[in-house]
Amino acid sequence: MADIRSLHDGVADLIHDGDTVAMEGFTHLIPHAAAHEIIRQGITDLTLARMTPDVIYDQLIGAGAARKLVFSWGGNPGVGSLHRFRDAVENGWPRPLELDEHSHAGMANRYVAGASKLPFATLRGYRGSDLPRRTETVATVVCPFTGEELAAVAALNPDVTVIHAQQADREGNVQLWGLPGVQKEAALAARRVLVTVEEIVDALEPRPGGVVLPTWVIDVVAAVPGGAHPSYAAGYSVRDNDFYRSWDEIARDRETFTAWLDTHVRGAGKVRGTQAGDSRKVAAP
Repeated sequence: MADIRSLHDGVADLIHDGDTVAMEGFTHLIPHAAAHEIIRQGITDLTLARMTPDVIYDQLIGAGAARKLVFSWGGNPGVGSLHRFRDAVENGWPRPLELDEHSHAGMANRYVAGASKLPFATLRGYRGSDLPRRTETVATVVCPFTGEELAAVAALNPDVTVIHAQQADREGNVQLWGLPGVQKEAALAARRVLVTVEEIVDALEPRPGGVVLPTWVIDVVAAVPGGAHPSYAAGYSVRDNDFYRSWDEIARDRETFTAWLDTHVRGAGKVRGTQAGDSRKVAAP
């Protein structure tokens, strides 16, 4: 059953040095506020998993929180490279970064296998790619029914999955809608789950295309209005395109990045996330 707690306490209780942490959300509902809290608390040596490591993981990598990245695409959407990611790979700054690269389909199937409590998933993929030679989490299997050779990807079971959603009720049930991504699969595959939400409501109203995660698969819910910024939460906020463009210049230079991190994340005056029971509404859905 989920506890409704502050973001600070949720991160402190659930995420520890050396954990494998998945922070999912596709285009919107990216849990930036939770990532910033990880940085503020100095949690490190993380294996970070994400289908599309964009600005959120550029910040964590640049802060020195990550030792390994499990991913299927990396970039600043619509802008270009992730400069902190690139600096870590090419120059080992602020620390070397180990890579485990997959296709999108491979990553999605790894989460599905983990959620299904299976050791691996099979798919028709990776042919013509050198990815299988660069990772120990891709292999081949022969179908016992057809004799066809298929790709096999090892299940991904994060220690912690962190997602952002629009709403939770007071029992800790969570609902998200819009582009679904792999939040559901990543949550069900994890050993512990932290969800930040735009608001806590008395009752969840069914939404077209909505996904409900029941309270018994979640450990902590934290009310964090705006917790997806600079991405967006459908029905609550819009994407901050200016920030994504500005990030390219901020992240290019180590000193500029470090100054931004010290000012906007480590030096933040108050911890984001409201206390249990706060049901402030930031916008009409």
